[in-house]
Amino acid sequence: MDIFKNIKSDLPASIVVFFVALPLCLGIALASGAPLFSGLIAGIIGGIVVGSLSGSKIGVSGPAAGLAAIVLSAIATLGGYENFLVAVVLGGIIQLAFGFLKAGIIGYFFPSSVIKGMLTGIGIIIILKQIPHFFGYDAAFEGDFAFFQVDGENTFSEILKSVNYISLGPTVIGLISLAILILWDRVLSKKGKIFQLVQGPLVAVIAGIVFFVFTQGSDLFNFRGSQLVSVPVPEDVQSFLGQFTFPNFGVIGNADIWITAFTIALVASLETLLCVEATDKLDPHKNVTPTNRELLAQGGGNIISGLIGGLPITQVIVRSSANIQSGGRSKMSAIIHGFFLLISVMLIPKLLNKIPLAVLAAVLFIVGYKLAKPALFKKMFQLGWKQWIPFVTTVAGIVFIDLLKGLGLGLGVGIVVILIKSFQNSHFLHIEDKSNGVHKIKMTLAEEVTFFNKGAILKELDNLPRDTYLELDVRKTRYLDNDIIEILEDFAHKAKERNIDIKLISERGIVENPSSFIEFFRLRPKTA
Repeated sequence: MDIFKNIKSDLPASIVVFFVALPLCLGIALASGAPLFSGLIAGIIGGIVVGSLSGSKIGVSGPAAGLAAIVLSAIATLGGYENFLVAVVLGGIIQLAFGFLKAGIIGYFFPSSVIKGMLTGIGIIIILKQIPHFFGYDAAFEGDFAFFQVDGENTFSEILKSVNYISLGPTVIGLISLAILILWDRVLSKKGKIFQLVQGPLVAVIAGIVFFVFTQGSDLFNFRGSQLVSVPVPEDVQSFLGQFTFPNFGVIGNADIWITAFTIALVASLETLLCVEATDKLDPHKNVTPTNRELLAQGGGNIISGLIGGLPITQVIVRSSANIQSGGRSKMSAIIHGFFLLISVMLIPKLLNKIPLAVLAAVLFIVGYKLAKPALFKKMFQLGWKQWIPFVTTVAGIVFIDLLKGLGLGLGVGIVVILIKSFQNSHFLHIEDKSNGVHKIKMTLAEEVTFFNKGAILKELDNLPRDTYLELDVRKTRYLDNDIIEILEDFAHKAKERNIDIKLISERGIVENPSSFIEFFRLRPKTA
């Protein structure tokens, strides 16, 4: 079957994504104030259901850190988790509406510099947030990606504090795992197909479990429970099924439920569309994801997740980038990772709970580094300030605030840059002759001239000296805003007082000292 034609690439990638997703699903549930199992449900649905419905070949969906604060607040204000699940279901329905209304185009309006800044910022955050776990400092949980943490610390104070609480066991296995990953990535993966099929992260995880088992009870390499993966362990089938929670549709008439649902739909859709844009840029095979179909897939996933007790779902960059870096080629890698989550929490939760978080921190170090390579900073700087400033603003905003606000800052700066360049590029002045006391000047208007250009054009016209011969060329102009026409109309009257002659050149001919620009452009009032 065609869906399995890339299984040699997708299966190893799915294992890596599984190990990246497992602690994040649990950590985001903890950050959201929701049952731990709800994060696993969202990861499973994000992999199997959304992965099947999506048109993305390399995107991976699951619970998102960007929604944790919204979920935490909503559970408290809506009167319980069962009530909140109603908002998740309704949010999924609203996302379906977004998809049918073709709202997927929104993601295309974010500048490339901002998308690259998002990837780099997330890469830096991944590295910074994993440093405490690498050394065994477990005050902060996985998935707490905000700068100001729920434990009262911030990203950097947490790192400084972790230096004073280094645990030997996690640090040693963390270093061993990092060495395995680097060796696998730089050397062994090029030596033979077996090293491509068996991924370094899987070897590192196995080494971590073996290390924990052989050092258990040791005073020197002792592990605390909080330094290990913590999957809920059901006693039997009945207790496993008891972990599912169902929505209380009796509160569907509550206005706050609908407000929360719309908020979830809006934020989840925006995060998904930005992740789609980012993963398509990372994809070495340059696949293009159909964004409206992605909104429909996410909506369907959120409806099912909400119905059985899961957290809201979005496409997420950490898991998606891990999938790409591990060689995932089709949606099967995302789907298989979902089945791995389902099977493992059902059959081997006790084995999963022997995986040191330091091992997974080492895996995420590699993911983060590949997203935030120093060479990218150099490349963006060389592209000029129009690319560098939105890029570095987005990076700083994500690292020092959070994902959505960082993106907002980057987009805002990007818009300002566009306005500045629009202001500067509205026209070109060519001084042709200053002889005989007459300034002969040629002004060529840009292809599109809008009200953003009013200030620049008005300034140039006002600064023209007396006794000037102005040649105004609008032959290349395809759009001329009415505001600009009015400025030219006013200038035509002032020009007579300052002895300025005007020669208007357009595709319709040449006019000396036009009496009215409004009349001239009346037949095509916004097109020269």
